[in-house]
Amino acid sequence: MNPETSKKIEAFLEDREEICDGLFEQFEETLGVVPFILPILRERSDSFAFNGLGDLYTFNPESMDRVTAELIAVAASAATGADGCLKVHIGAAMKEGATREQVRDAISIAGLVGKTGILGGAFRVMRTAIPDEK
Repeated sequence: MNPETSKKIEAFLEDREEICDGLFEQFEETLGVVPFILPILRERSDSFAFNGLGDLYTFNPESMDRVTAELIAVAASAATGADGCLKVHIGAAMKEGATREQVRDAISIAGLVGKTGILGGAFRVMRTAIPDEK
């Protein structure tokens, strides 16, 4: 890394505790709660300052509204089996104005994609193990 970039990073990290405090406040405002993993991640405040900032920017995309972003987070949480995240993002989606029907449909779409992903991979293995009859 060039010396100028290193100096900028060091200057940023001088205020890491204040940055972490601000990130916690923003996560609570955005999600309605501070997810339980954040205090543990904050134990490494230098890493949390960068990662938390990146996460907040990702959660607030320029190209879509907050409801859409949260519905995507609901679907991703459901698809990956992250039940704790799912609960947080359902709450955040509702806080942003999503309806029960929108949350249900986001979860249903995640289930559909998850199902086809499982079937596609499993059937490829099956086809290799048991070649198609011709």
